[in-house]
Amino acid sequence: MRREDDFYRPLEQFADVRILRYRVDGFEELPLQTKKLLYFLSRAALSGRDIIYDQNGKFNLLIRHTLETIYKTFRGKRDSDDFRQFETYLKRIWFANGIYHHYSNDKLQPGFSEEYFRNLLEESDVSSTPVEPENLLKTLLPLLFRPEVLPKKVDFSPDRDKLLHSAVNFYEHVTENEALAFYRAMLEQAGERPVSVGLNSKLVKENGQLKECFWKAGGMYDKAIVRIIYWLSKAMEVASYEQKEIIRTLVDFYTSGDLAMFDRYNIFWVKETSQPVDFINGFIETYNDPLGFKATWESVVYIIDEESTRRTQILAAHAQWFEDHSPVDIRFKKKAVTGISARTVHVCMLGGDCHPATPIGINLPNSDWIRKEHGSKSVTLSNITEAYHYASLHDGFLEEFAASKEEVELIKKYGLLADNLHTDMHECLGHGSGQLLPGVRPDALMQYHSVIEETRADLYALYFMYHPKVLELGLLPHQDAARAEYMAYIRAGLFTQLVRVEYGKPIEEAHMRNRALIARWCFEQGKDKGIIRQYSKGGKTYFLVQDFESLQQLFGVLLSEIQRIKSEGDFRAAQNLVETYGVQVDRLLHAEVLERYKKLNLAPYSGFVNPTYVPILAENGEIKDVRIHYSESFAEQMMAYAQQFSFL
Repeated sequence: MRREDDFYRPLEQFADVRILRYRVDGFEELPLQTKKLLYFLSRAALSGRDIIYDQNGKFNLLIRHTLETIYKTFRGKRDSDDFRQFETYLKRIWFANGIYHHYSNDKLQPGFSEEYFRNLLEESDVSSTPVEPENLLKTLLPLLFRPEVLPKKVDFSPDRDKLLHSAVNFYEHVTENEALAFYRAMLEQAGERPVSVGLNSKLVKENGQLKECFWKAGGMYDKAIVRIIYWLSKAMEVASYEQKEIIRTLVDFYTSGDLAMFDRYNIFWVKETSQPVDFINGFIETYNDPLGFKATWESVVYIIDEESTRRTQILAAHAQWFEDHSPVDIRFKKKAVTGISARTVHVCMLGGDCHPATPIGINLPNSDWIRKEHGSKSVTLSNITEAYHYASLHDGFLEEFAASKEEVELIKKYGLLADNLHTDMHECLGHGSGQLLPGVRPDALMQYHSVIEETRADLYALYFMYHPKVLELGLLPHQDAARAEYMAYIRAGLFTQLVRVEYGKPIEEAHMRNRALIARWCFEQGKDKGIIRQYSKGGKTYFLVQDFESLQQLFGVLLSEIQRIKSEGDFRAAQNLVETYGVQVDRLLHAEVLERYKKLNLAPYSGFVNPTYVPILAENGEIKDVRIHYSESFAEQMMAYAQQFSFL
């Protein structure tokens, strides 16, 4: 393990965010052809940047462009509290890919006045904005300064029309019932291998008729997608024979918008496991659609970490054993686990919905029938988890909230290893396990699908981490490593993740709901036996896991029920579990954790600046080398991206 150094210290901190860097070890020694492939794929990953902004809200691009123009051309005094507040607001928009918080979905509130914003516009050259200067104020003031105007990106409230109350730009003038009827009619005709209906389109109502506007070349987002295609085509020129067909099929999908072509691409992609470079590029995750049909655009480019991949290869090789020994009903188990592959990787570029905030693990494709027939591919982003780990070693968070000195020592000793194994098992085994019963629609759980799926994958990992098989396979050196993960998970789910929630607000984000659901359910079910003890010391609340074996059994019981809910498509049971355990917040605990956290002067969210890749050209114009550097600040990188990748 490489020692901690200044590289991992946060570059800056603003609002509730800190900005980190990740390192791409060994890039300098890669063959030229591999460097060129990574460079071209990285340009494709950045070319779709505008898409995620527009998906997150139809006014985001106008707002971002206007604020970036002010940032670049403002002639007034910059050394003032008001301008610093403006800079912070712009950075928050960059971080969230729009004006809505990336976790809570609430609209970001500027820390400067409406009057000051008028002054900013007057003292800047905004002639290049897509709206006439005289109409800018009329358009922007309500969006920025009226909290009641389009207040939430995604509104999951069960008692209102989620489409009409969500600002996410997936539907226009369409009600929830209309959209459900539209897509369910398609699914009823789709057969046993349905395409992911609605995945790559905006659904609008024109003259009383519903119409899909497809995200493709020649359609919606044309200019950005054409640039993605350009860089993918350049990548195809230097890709291996195996990857040429994958990239060509993805280009065909972007050109046609045909979801059957996207399925074909996913099948090719999931089967290719031999190359040292791999990537994700497309409309992938549906977390931001209240109905779970439409996907945000994202891209990740990475190289395989061969040394660390040994752990994930062991998991993949024993996937059938884990499936056979899981505590779920035999009806919901796969008889034959097919095509599971898992690798540990070093990220080289993050784009779209994966940047600046990024996942630490990915398991794709999402199509249930492709997973069942062709398998899935999991990756753990090891240089991302490493960056998080080293950045947090001395921030005081663990010492403040851990229930004992033993917990602090175990997590410092085993935390990175245990957390990475949890991610590996979550992605490789958890998401790859189980099956739907015949006739159950993939969208049966609707707005609860994402929470239930993440809960299922987490429980799978938690249950098996404490199993003797993990020690037998050499995946952990000692049972204490699993105990460290149990301690950290329960503490986060019951208590410390609430630092990410504004006081008085419910939990909104799917992964946070999933952690709360698991931890709270286990806490309640284990109260009589004292499996998890809540106690107060010195006026501070702590949660202590006292019986690890019984906690593992609770994880198994809940996993069995969650798998049943998914396999049977039991919407009411999903709704009951999520709304009972995953949404509401104990206000006394919430106030306490926020007060204690504030004293640490930390930020609850982290994101990254990407490395910069610079092609070195020979006299004939050909690339003779690609160099990497890590010198850009967050603002410098965002403004550079605005100049190079603003296509919409």
